[in-house]
Amino acid sequence: MSSASPDSAAGEPIIEVDSLVRHFGRQKVLNGVSFKVYPGDTFIIMGGSGCGKSTLLRHLIGTEKPTSGSIKIFGEEITTMNADALRRLRGRYGMLFQSGALLQSLTIAENVALPLTEHTALETGIIDTVVKMKLEQVGLTGHGHKKPSEISGGMKKRAALARAMALDPPLIFSDEPTAGLDPIMTAVVDELTQRLTRQIGATVVVVTHDMNSVFRIGTRIIMLGTGHHQGKVIASGTPAEIRASANPAVQQFINGDPQGDGGDDSGEMLYRETLLGLADTPSSPQS
Repeated sequence: MSSASPDSAAGEPIIEVDSLVRHFGRQKVLNGVSFKVYPGDTFIIMGGSGCGKSTLLRHLIGTEKPTSGSIKIFGEEITTMNADALRRLRGRYGMLFQSGALLQSLTIAENVALPLTEHTALETGIIDTVVKMKLEQVGLTGHGHKKPSEISGGMKKRAALARAMALDPPLIFSDEPTAGLDPIMTAVVDELTQRLTRQIGATVVVVTHDMNSVFRIGTRIIMLGTGHHQGKVIASGTPAEIRASANPAVQQFINGDPQGDGGDDSGEMLYRETLLGLADTPSSPQS
């Protein structure tokens, strides 16, 4: 199946991953991963636990370095970037992570304002206006003064979406964005994400277990394998092509309807790392 988007003629790829390999000691977590993401895609990365999809996401946002291979974002090779260059690049994309990854010590409004204070020189009054608008877009008007512990799980996800879109970024990375939500709230968050990202013309890369979300929002999908196919792309294509795949591992996965566990708060740590530009440190393999 082709890895090119139906819209590929409209422009150059936003992301190009070529022959990406990542070892943790003797364990090869990513094994020759290659794909392209084109403008307007909602690009899904899926696979069973331990397949390397979260490790792949960490490479895409620059918090891990590959053993070999290359990653280009907006045409720039990120695997050789220094910390300052990565920090500047991160001002061009939004991040939406599992459990919302809101900073617990800040109010909802302060969380949404973080990308604006970190990556722009806007005056406080303008930032406040943008935050108010973003909270209104996700249905959280009047909740900006609250702490994350004072709002529901679904509201946290929407607040995290508002933060991810604070800069109207051309690219958004999303890790298990609906984990822990019931099917109705999952559909609400999916619809809201689609509507708002289309308004700003954003391209979205999503790591998810949720098959309902995969086929509801995905335009292009890759699946990473486990076992003998650990960290390899075993399927790639449109939702229709993935549904029709003759690969038994793919059929077993999509028909089993696996869900994320929703119990991992590591997203806050990852957000802190990317937002604050902390030094890269090797981590253990992730799902």
